[in-house]
Amino acid sequence: MAQVTQSNLLHNDTGILNKDACIVIVKTEWNAATVGKLEDGCRSVLAKYGIWRLKTITVPGAFEIPFSIKAYWDFSISAGERPDAFIALGCVIRGGTPHFDYVCKAVTDGVLQLNLSLPVPTIFGVLTLDSQQQADERTGGIHGHKGEEAAMTALKMINLKF
Repeated sequence: MAQVTQSNLLHNDTGILNKDACIVIVKTEWNAATVGKLEDGCRSVLAKYGIWRLKTITVPGAFEIPFSIKAYWDFSISAGERPDAFIALGCVIRGGTPHFDYVCKAVTDGVLQLNLSLPVPTIFGVLTLDSQQQADERTGGIHGHKGEEAAMTALKMINLKF
């Protein structure tokens, strides 16, 4: 099982960060306590690196994340303030029906399509889990903090230059 301790993800090796970066966090209402922990971790890392231009959009569930990001991107073009990255935060916990599989596939495919079509990164911070215990293990437990990891990934992707 992969663990954050086996990675350099949380080490900032990207050089000078763009402190004027604008990051849009799109979070779900569903599983609000877990998503709140993801957002808190995300915001703490962004604050640590001096990123304060944040916008938060709240959507009902994970299925709505890709639409909201695309709609905000389209709006931002006319508004003149384009984000430098999006961070998708959510938590989908398996239930007793196939609904879990459909929602997880839809949000994963949607974020993939956004990464291929938008000129800015969309970071996948959506937990897809079998239990609340697994959520707790990924929001500051034995598997690290996926909200913090999403924020650091956004910072690194913003600085990715070719």
